[in-house]
Amino acid sequence: MKIGDKVRFLNEIGGGKVAGFQKNNIVLIEDEDGFQIPMNMKEVVVVDNESDKKQSQKVSTSSVSKSQTPKGEERDNRSIKSLIGDGYSHTDEDLETEEDYDPADMDITFEKPVEERLGGNSLHVYLCFVPKDIKAIGQTTYDTYLVNDSNYYVHYTYSTKDDQVWWLRSHGEIAPNTQLFIEEIKPEETNDIEHAAVQLLAFKRKKDYVLKPAIDVNLRIEPLKFYKLHAYQDNDFFHSKALIYAIVENDEAYTQPQESINADKVKEEMMQKKMNESLKVKLKGDQQAAAQQAKGMGKGADNNLVVVDLHADELLETTGGMSSVDILQYQLEVFRNTIKAYAKQKGTRIVFIHGKGEGVLRRAILNELNYRYKSYQYQDASFQEYGYGATQVTIK
Repeated sequence: MKIGDKVRFLNEIGGGKVAGFQKNNIVLIEDEDGFQIPMNMKEVVVVDNESDKKQSQKVSTSSVSKSQTPKGEERDNRSIKSLIGDGYSHTDEDLETEEDYDPADMDITFEKPVEERLGGNSLHVYLCFVPKDIKAIGQTTYDTYLVNDSNYYVHYTYSTKDDQVWWLRSHGEIAPNTQLFIEEIKPEETNDIEHAAVQLLAFKRKKDYVLKPAIDVNLRIEPLKFYKLHAYQDNDFFHSKALIYAIVENDEAYTQPQESINADKVKEEMMQKKMNESLKVKLKGDQQAAAQQAKGMGKGADNNLVVVDLHADELLETTGGMSSVDILQYQLEVFRNTIKAYAKQKGTRIVFIHGKGEGVLRRAILNELNYRYKSYQYQDASFQEYGYGATQVTIK
């Protein structure tokens, strides 16, 4: 018996061609549909020619006669499973000495061909963040998925940048038209993934395909988007809304927006310049006010207290033309620059007045403290002096 021989089953209906061999006298029989069936070599017979057919009939007849042989006489060489099916009585010793060739215990070598969908030969891959509780945005955890919406297998790497170095967060392979869970992240960890990179290599198995170029994409995942409900989209991949970033669509890799000068960029730069100038004046005024307060209080006064009001109407002359996101970014920039200005003055306590409101600015500030300024201590500021809407940071 060799690969390519036509065979039929002795004790079952059917047959096929010999596709390969495995240990323990197991032969793989490929049927007309292309499925490979593991069988004991004793349970198949070659039927390539007439002499083989006669021989198989002879073997089959011999097997039947032996199965009718009374106990104690000559044993046939079929498996115990076949003998039990024919009513053969066996002893415990028979079970110990007889090899078990049950195909169900054998390694499965057959791999079902991938089902391809119409229109799936263009690459579509997405990085998705799915909130556990869409009603608790900013407080719930997020499941990270890589979605492969194409007929290609995809090898991938997913990395994030910390300062000037990259860290691999996940790598592996995604099957066609599937989604792969990567990791779970907490709200305070969203800053860790602000700068991400995804690299992809697409291919098909056991069939010809159109060669796709390697994909290398850098993404900026804005942490503030995790706090905004409208940033989450309805989609075909998950039952709930998700924050979705395209890696490649219709074979076109995502590219960062060009740095060419445009109206929005000019507006942003002008606002940044104005903010820096306003901050310098504000900080100077706060320092003078603190010094005057200490002087007026006399001995024991606190010279290390700085108060910064982050309300938009205190920082900006007007908010006309600015969205809520623009204002929040402006407030956070004032917060960062204040921390930077007092970074070398150990022991200084800075009270940031952010107001109660919906708590968006407060959560964003706490997120900054947990991520960027881990060495600094913070707590709620004095309720008697500032109410509920202030956080005190101590420079260490």
